[in-house]
Amino acid sequence: MTETRTRSYSGETERERTVDDRTIDRETSDSEATRAGERTTTCPECGGSLITDTEHGETVCDDCGLVVEQDGIDRGPEWRAFDSSERDSKSRVGAPTTNMMHDKGLSTNIGWQDKDAYGRSLSSSQREKMQRLRTWNERFRTRDSKERNLKQALGEIDRMAS
Repeated sequence: MTETRTRSYSGETERERTVDDRTIDRETSDSEATRAGERTTTCPECGGSLITDTEHGETVCDDCGLVVEQDGIDRGPEWRAFDSSERDSKSRVGAPTTNMMHDKGLSTNIGWQDKDAYGRSLSSSQREKMQRLRTWNERFRTRDSKERNLKQALGEIDRMAS
């Protein structure tokens, strides 16, 4: 079900589109779009205007429904700094995302060492438990054949590039 409503606030028009019970806002004012940090572009298929669905991380054509961009991630810092010394003292956490890994580098890796956080060796029961956790972790990282094939292909590309 698609429903489109037009609202007017002090001379500026805003269209709201409801698709499958989710609401997507589209700002028609270029200055508002620039202030919101959105890109004002047109659809490559039909030339219609693009809207950003921030809840689902997609950029969609308002006319034909083409998904132009998906999995949009805010790569900005998760903190604010008010001067340069404060900015220098704060750092990002975790590795950056990469398209050279099948999961974009966002999953957890369990190390192969049988040692705890303090460098002490694990007992035999703990080693067995860790091996089971590694096995299940690997199964969850590559859930289906598509991900397994992508993982293998990206590994081959990495091997050939080195």
